[in-house]
Amino acid sequence: MTITIQNQTFILHPSGALFWETRNLLLISDVHLGKVSHFRKHGVAIPNNVVSENFKRLTDIVENFKPEKIIFLGDLFHSSKNSEWDLFQQWVDCCTNKIILIAGNHDIIDKKHYIKLDIDVVEFLEIDDFLLTHHPSIKEGFFNFSGHIHPGIILRGFGDQSLKLPCFFRKENQMILAAFGEFTGKHVLKPQQNDIVYAIANDEVVKIKLN
Repeated sequence: MTITIQNQTFILHPSGALFWETRNLLLISDVHLGKVSHFRKHGVAIPNNVVSENFKRLTDIVENFKPEKIIFLGDLFHSSKNSEWDLFQQWVDCCTNKIILIAGNHDIIDKKHYIKLDIDVVEFLEIDDFLLTHHPSIKEGFFNFSGHIHPGIILRGFGDQSLKLPCFFRKENQMILAAFGEFTGKHVLKPQQNDIVYAIANDEVVKIKLN
């Protein structure tokens, strides 16, 4: 789905990524690499294909848009380094795009390890009139793109039918991206007046009619 914000063009992708067409930038939030291995270490049974699926989705989205830069809006890696770091390093070695990480609360791996991979780690970015952060933020004169929340919405049908879907959640001067990672969960948000919700369903992004 293509949308316009402040005269800039963006594409909302069903993966949860957002492509800034005007700037040729790909924004991705909350991949949480390493989370599967972290949970397995603590005895939680998780299918093997979840790890490979995250890297496949990353590769597919980059090949699809061919961005000049990839900007991760925080929580790229879930916790400390584990076996998935080696897979991430292999993925980066094959990636010719410039990568920037806006550090999130889960990004506890020392910056020096990212620097070795030629990845810049910053607290935030300001590009034109847009503020890129991990936590949803407000700054006068800026439109904020962020993550952290893993936004979801519940759609209710007749009777007791309901469906919980990931979404892009837009407020007047802010958009929270859907979590990109396969094993991240969803936090249900309740839209207020003038909010806009773009739900992800069946590999499509759909604008939800709220009223």
